[in-house]
Amino acid sequence: MSPVTHFLIGWTLANSVPSLDKRERAIVTWASVVPDLDGLGIIADRLTRTSTHPLNWWGEYHHTLCHNLGFALLVAAIAAVLARQKLKTTVLVFISFHLHLIGDLVGARGPDGDQWPIPYLLPFSRSEHLVWSGQWALNAWPNMLITAALIGAALIWARQRGFSPLEMISTRVDAGFVRAIRARVPLRSAA
Repeated sequence: MSPVTHFLIGWTLANSVPSLDKRERAIVTWASVVPDLDGLGIIADRLTRTSTHPLNWWGEYHHTLCHNLGFALLVAAIAAVLARQKLKTTVLVFISFHLHLIGDLVGARGPDGDQWPIPYLLPFSRSEHLVWSGQWALNAWPNMLITAALIGAALIWARQRGFSPLEMISTRVDAGFVRAIRARVPLRSAA
């Protein structure tokens, strides 16, 4: 799945628990994106592709370094340190991280039909790799439908709750976005 979809999945999970504050929502949200840190090798690959020693970090490490139980435990431990509601946030971070893995398992097949197996038990074991034969392509309609539904949920919640995923970028931008949504679809006043 795309990083945007992963982000929206994490944000939706974070907002399913109304008692989380802005910081904890951000921690839970980013836990659904952070496994893709191992995909940043693509930058080095592109920069060295015409050199005498091109790198293949993306091919070698994407879905390996950060798509596993060991990294999930590290991310959860960091969340436990950073969160105020430690247990609740840490459990949600662990779930959010795993939603990323599930999303990749079901919807991240490459355009050439290649699947990305997930070495889930790393670094504890190299024996098992998760793969699903029904994995759909990254640009398949189910991914687009999921993303559209998550955008719809974010818009509804922004109107109702007064904040959107933009709160993690800028409070001012988020407030303007919420005002714009509420101007087009006003909240009903209690009669």
